[in-house]
Amino acid sequence: MEPRKPPVIADVARVAGVSVPTVSRVLNGTVPVSEERRARVMAAVKALDYRPNGAARSLANQAGSMIAVFAGNTMRYGYAATIQGVEEAARQAGLMVVVTVVAGDDDDVVETAVNHALGQPLVGAIVLDFDPPGGATLERLPHWLPAVAAASGGSSNEDRSRVYMDDRVAASHATRYLLDLGHSTVHHVAIPSAGGSARVHGWRDTLTDAGIEPPAVVHPGWDPLAARDVGLRLASDSRVTAILAGNDELAIGLIKGLVDGGRRIPDDVSVVGFDDHPLSQLWIPPLTTVRQDFVRLGRRAVELLVEQTTSGERAPSVRMIPDLVVRESTGPARTPAGRSPA
Repeated sequence: MEPRKPPVIADVARVAGVSVPTVSRVLNGTVPVSEERRARVMAAVKALDYRPNGAARSLANQAGSMIAVFAGNTMRYGYAATIQGVEEAARQAGLMVVVTVVAGDDDDVVETAVNHALGQPLVGAIVLDFDPPGGATLERLPHWLPAVAAASGGSSNEDRSRVYMDDRVAASHATRYLLDLGHSTVHHVAIPSAGGSARVHGWRDTLTDAGIEPPAVVHPGWDPLAARDVGLRLASDSRVTAILAGNDELAIGLIKGLVDGGRRIPDDVSVVGFDDHPLSQLWIPPLTTVRQDFVRLGRRAVELLVEQTTSGERAPSVRMIPDLVVRESTGPARTPAGRSPA
């Protein structure tokens, strides 16, 4: 599907039934215009999603050299590493990068962030679709702007190209690994996500396929200290012997809480993280985790965006499958007598 051409001021004039100079006067506010004409112009602007900014001019002229990155966060490991990959690939392609933080998924917040970025002479955008702000931003971008989602899962929405880690498959593999160690079930401590986490679905499907009723998902947010509190609470439940955490920071918080609550890792409880944070192998014990190549994710997103802007057609989506890295935070389930099963 070819990206739509950005609406121009003549389109607004045609829809509003006024002249181009009248539209210009309304938008610039330099010359008084009747309320009736102003209302018609603004209605046409809204209907066409017209934006009198550098992004539209750049796309029309094919003269821009800047791409926008929309992210709900820039400090967490996965976000920062993906942005690193975007910046490296953009630099090689002769493109500049402007990063816009979308601080929430409220309509006003998303609209403000999008409008701020579209004031620049953009040739395209990359959205980090890792969380609710990312998903909301992807929905709000004008259709004429080439955009690629760098994501943690696939989507049934084919309007935008995606480069994504198949977190659903990765979470399934991690859950299956813990079950194969003899654990009767696997608990899940989840991260916030847009539209339902692929990690949650992969974990739940694997338990269900094994004939196991999935335990309730625990949602501590992003805060490792909140995950520590969860670990303290789970430490008192002897049925908890295996946990899949939504990311490595939560896994580290969980381990701290479990140990503070008197449980040994992995003798009493096995913990698997997600992302392979650079510090995960230095934790005590070193963390078993799902390795995600976020830098490569960012680079591939730029490559897809360049392909799309060059061809004028939506580029095919790209799937990446993360690897499970087994370290020392996981082990065989213990029998009630404290022995590993034979």
